[in-house]
Amino acid sequence: MPDGRSHALCAGLAALAICGLTPSAQESTYRDAPYTVKPGDTLSVSVWKEPDLSGPQLVRPDGTFSIPLVGQVDARDKTVMQLQQIVTERLHRFIADPVVTVSVQSIQGNKVYVIGQVAKPGEFVVNPRVDVMQALSMAGGMTPFAKLGDIMILRRLADGRQQAIAFRYTDVEHGKDLQQNITLEAGDVVVVP
Repeated sequence: MPDGRSHALCAGLAALAICGLTPSAQESTYRDAPYTVKPGDTLSVSVWKEPDLSGPQLVRPDGTFSIPLVGQVDARDKTVMQLQQIVTERLHRFIADPVVTVSVQSIQGNKVYVIGQVAKPGEFVVNPRVDVMQALSMAGGMTPFAKLGDIMILRRLADGRQQAIAFRYTDVEHGKDLQQNITLEAGDVVVVP
C-alpha cells in the first residue's frame, strides 16, 4: 500500500503527463533554452576576410553595440544566432555573401546580487542560469541571524516597476513548495533580512 508521499509524487507526475510534459522533457526544455545577450557581455564578431569588421564587441548599458558598415545593433534579448543573422543581412549591401560568426566571449552582464545576512554578500556573475538556492550557496550561506522565512527576491520588470517575490528557505530545504526556488534573472537581488 503506497504511503502519502508516493501518492503525492504520482499525482504530480500525472499532472505533468496531462500537460504533455514528462519531468525529463520539462528539464530538457529548461536546459536547452538559448542564452540571450545582456548589457555588459562581450561578443566576438568575425567576418571572413574582413579583419576591419572583426573583433570583440562590448554590449553597452543600453543593450547595443556598433560595427562599421553594420551600424548600431540592438542585442537585448537576442541570441547569438539572431545577432549573426542581423549582421549578415546588413553586410549583404556591401559584401557579396558575407560569412559572419558571432559568439559570446565573456558573460559579464548576467549578474545577480545577494545582500543582507549572508556570509559573502555581493554581485555574482552567473553562467547562465542560477536559482535562489544556488545564489545563496554562492554567497556562502546565511548567518545565524538570518530570517529564513522572510527572504525576498527583488526583480525589475520591463516597464520599470519592481516586483518582490517571497522565498521561504525552510520550506525549500524540507522539499516543500519547490516552485518558489525560481531561476533568477539578470539584475535580480536576493535580500536576506
